[in-house]
Amino acid sequence: MSKSFSILGKNIKANSAADLEPYLSELKSMEDVEEVHFGANSLGVEACEAIAEVLKTKKNLKVVDLADIFTGRLISEIPQALSALCNALIESTSLVELDLSDNAFGGRCADSMVPFLEGNLHFSIFKLNNNGLGPIGGSIIAKALIKNAENAKFKNQESKLEVIVCGRNRLENGSSKDWKKAFGLHNNLKEIKLPQNGIRPEGIINLVEGLSKCPELILLDLQDNTSTNKGTRSISKIISSWPNLESLNLSDCLLGKKGGLSLMNQFQNGSNQKLKSLKLQYNELTKESIEILSIAITQHLKELKELELNGNRFQEDDDCVEELKKALAVWDNEDALDELDDMEEPESGDEDDEEEDDEEEEEDEDEKDEGADGADQLPPVTDKQTDDLADMLAGAHIEAK
Repeated sequence: MSKSFSILGKNIKANSAADLEPYLSELKSMEDVEEVHFGANSLGVEACEAIAEVLKTKKNLKVVDLADIFTGRLISEIPQALSALCNALIESTSLVELDLSDNAFGGRCADSMVPFLEGNLHFSIFKLNNNGLGPIGGSIIAKALIKNAENAKFKNQESKLEVIVCGRNRLENGSSKDWKKAFGLHNNLKEIKLPQNGIRPEGIINLVEGLSKCPELILLDLQDNTSTNKGTRSISKIISSWPNLESLNLSDCLLGKKGGLSLMNQFQNGSNQKLKSLKLQYNELTKESIEILSIAITQHLKELKELELNGNRFQEDDDCVEELKKALAVWDNEDALDELDDMEEPESGDEDDEEEDDEEEEEDEDEKDEGADGADQLPPVTDKQTDDLADMLAGAHIEAK
């Protein structure tokens, strides 16, 4: 008998238990079921409560996929439905992975996940991608994970948490201190994915300082946040704390010339020799950084199989690119480099340095004046605005692949 149950992508709109027949009967009959997939359907409160009652009886559950299950549902329905599903899993000792991605929760629904996150000390993979949490919702989740670590310590248990996926949630800097503490307490973390969250340099610094206590880190994805020189310097200082790092994605993070140089110098010094994937597209990196990277590859990065550098400030036909290709070829990795078909024009060194210094000064001033009114300053995104956006997105549907 199959150990996996799935109604993934059936586009079912279920308001009650009756609407899910015969699927619930099938699930009830699967005594040893290990995986359940409910994604790409529209499940109401009563339907979720019926599912929850069945999940409570399953003692071998490893993967619970609840991504994209509230299509077309009112935001007022979701907290009760979400609570029923999460609470059903609190006592599960077999659970490995819970996926709640692509549900337009908003910050108001974050509390519904807290009892599970605080109380279940066995799951190791938590996916919460594209949920519109906002800074407040992000802090609620992070604080629940802090409590999880504290509960584990009280019971003389090590944290089981290894993977956190929380991208596209507008976490911003406002939740970064709580994530810093959560990361610092879950020392066995191996994969962190936080792309597209509007996190700025101070937030980046908080995140990596927390992750500095996670020596088993294998993957870090901060794509499409804003690091600049300031945040990148912090990454550069801490990156040697992750000797097992295999994948680093800092594309679209505005590292800048100086930030790029600080990172490449760490690689040249022998840091992160297990690196297999390095993604640094659209970061204003200059040929000087690429020259140092070539040396680092030749001397240390023999495992590098994937290298993305498109959209930076050097030309495809520059000598530094040829040296880079030669460095990759030393380890038979000449196919690692991506297409360099959208490069920026290099700028003069003096202008580039002046611009970057100006950016750093402006950045410091922005952080000092955070929250002040200004004609050219965009207001911060409020939790209510995030929730309103979640309401608008509630009817959106993510197609199952």
